[in-house]
Amino acid sequence: MKPPSGPEEAQPPASDIRVFARSCTLHGLGHVFGPGGLTPRRGLWAAAMLLSLAAFLYQVAQRVRYYGEFHHETALDERESHRLTFPAITLCNINPLRRSHLTPNDLHWAGPALLGLEPTEHAAFLHALGRPPAPPGFMPSPTFDMARLYARAGHTLEDMLLDCRYRGQPCGAENFTTVFTRMGQCYTFNSGVDGAELLTTPKGGMGNGLAVMLDVQQEEYLPVWRDMEETLFEVGIRVQIHSQEEPPIIDQLGFGVAPGYQTFVSCQQQQLSFLPPPWGDCSSVSLDPDFEPDPSGSLGPPSPGSSPPYSLMGCRLACEARYVARKCGCRMMHMPGGAPVCSPQQYKDCANPALDAMLRKDACACPNPCASTRYAKELSMVRIPSRAAARYLARKHNRSEAYIAENVLVLDIFFEALNYETVEQKKAYEVSELLGDIGGQMGLFIGASLLTILEILDFLCEVFRERVLRYFWNRRHSQRHTGTNLLQEGLGSHRSQVPHLSLGPRPPTPPCAVTKTLSASHRTCYLVTRL
Repeated sequence: MKPPSGPEEAQPPASDIRVFARSCTLHGLGHVFGPGGLTPRRGLWAAAMLLSLAAFLYQVAQRVRYYGEFHHETALDERESHRLTFPAITLCNINPLRRSHLTPNDLHWAGPALLGLEPTEHAAFLHALGRPPAPPGFMPSPTFDMARLYARAGHTLEDMLLDCRYRGQPCGAENFTTVFTRMGQCYTFNSGVDGAELLTTPKGGMGNGLAVMLDVQQEEYLPVWRDMEETLFEVGIRVQIHSQEEPPIIDQLGFGVAPGYQTFVSCQQQQLSFLPPPWGDCSSVSLDPDFEPDPSGSLGPPSPGSSPPYSLMGCRLACEARYVARKCGCRMMHMPGGAPVCSPQQYKDCANPALDAMLRKDACACPNPCASTRYAKELSMVRIPSRAAARYLARKHNRSEAYIAENVLVLDIFFEALNYETVEQKKAYEVSELLGDIGGQMGLFIGASLLTILEILDFLCEVFRERVLRYFWNRRHSQRHTGTNLLQEGLGSHRSQVPHLSLGPRPPTPPCAVTKTLSASHRTCYLVTRL
C-alpha cells in the first residue's frame, strides 16, 4: 500500500492576479502574470500589451471625439408615388387698387402714403381717374382702415376669373380663399384652411392640374402720378406655388405671368428633411408674432405659439410683425398677430421704412424647418389669343379683340410626373457605429470583447471582497478575541482573592474596580460585581 500523501497545497484565492491571468480571455495577460520570476520574455509581453492598450485607447478617444462633433450627411433620392397632393397656388394682381373704387376719403387718408399725392393734387388726380372732384364741404372720416380699403377697392376674383378647371372639371371663385399679402388682396387655390380637404392628382402632365383664364383689368390700373419706391410699371399677375403649411410671400418669391400669353408651369415636388441640434440647426417651434415689450429692443428667441406649423416663411413673417410692432406700435395688414393695423400715415412714416431696413440687414435669424415641401418649376409660354380665336373670345366675354389681347392670360400648372425628390439629412455617425468601431479596435489591439470587460469587473469584485472586506472582518474579529481573553484573566484574578465563602453579611463591594481596567462595557461590570 502506498503511504498516505502529505497535505495538499492550499489553492490560491480567486483574487490572485495569476489565477485571473490564467482564465481571462484578454490576450497576452497570461504571459505577463504567469508563474515564475521576471524574465525578458515576460518584459516583452508586458511592453507589447502596454503598447496595444495605448493604441486602443488612442483610437477610442479619436472615435469618441469624432462622434462628439455630430457630423451629418445629405442624401438625395427620387421616389415614385401613385398620387400627389396638389400645391397651394396664390394669385395677386400686380395693381393693388382699382381706380373706379377710390373715393375722395381714400385719397385723403391713403393718397400720400400709397400714391405720393399732396392734398392740393387730389382734384387733379380724381380728374385723371375720370371721377368727379370732392363735393364742397367734404369732411373725411375720423378713422380709416387699410384692410377694408384693400378688401373694397382691390381686384375681386369674380371679376378677374374668366375660366377655371382642375383636372378637366370646372372650378370657380368658391375654390379660392382670400389672403392679404404685401401686394394687397390675393387669392389662394387649394389652401386647405378651415379643414378643407386637399386636392390630389393621380397623373402628371398637362390637363391634370389647374388651368385658369384671367382678366388683369388694365383699365382699372392706377395712373403713375409720381416715381416712388412702391411705383409699379408692369402689368400682369404674380403667382406663387407653395405648400399649405407655408404662408405666401408673393412679393419676394412670386413669378410674373403676362397678359397675351399662355404660361405653362411644370412642377416637381421636393421634400426636405433636416436634423435638429446638435447635428443640424432645424426647428419646429413657431415664433409668436404678437408684440412683447422688451427693454433691450431685441427680438428674442422663438417662443411656442398657437400659430400654424413652423415654416421658414412663417417665421420670417412673424419676426417682421414683431419688429414692426415694436418700432411702430402697429402691424401691416398682411402680418399676423394681435397688434392694430397701421394707419396710412404710419405705413408711410414708420412701417414701410422699418420693414425695408429690416430686410436689408436681415435681422431675422430663422432656422430651417425640420420638414418642409417646396416645388421646383419650369416655365414656358405661347402667345394667346391666335387670330382665329381672338374673335371667338371677344364675342364670348363681350369684349373687343384688342381688349382680349391686352388683358387676358392663361395659366396652366401641373406636375411633370408623379415622382418627387427627397433631400434628407442623416447622422453621419450613429451610436451603433461608435460601439462597433470600439469593439473592432478592442478585438484588434487587445483581443478583448464585452465579456472580457465583465471578467475584469468580476475580478475587481473578488479583489475587493478578499482584500478589503476580509481585512476589516479580521480586524473586528481580532478585537473581539482580545476583549474575551482580558475578561477571562480578570475573572481568574477575582476568584483568587476570595478563599472561602462567608455566611455572614457580605461587605459592600467596591464599584467594579476590575472592570475599569478591562472594559467600558456595563455588561462586563455587572458580571464581575455578581461574582
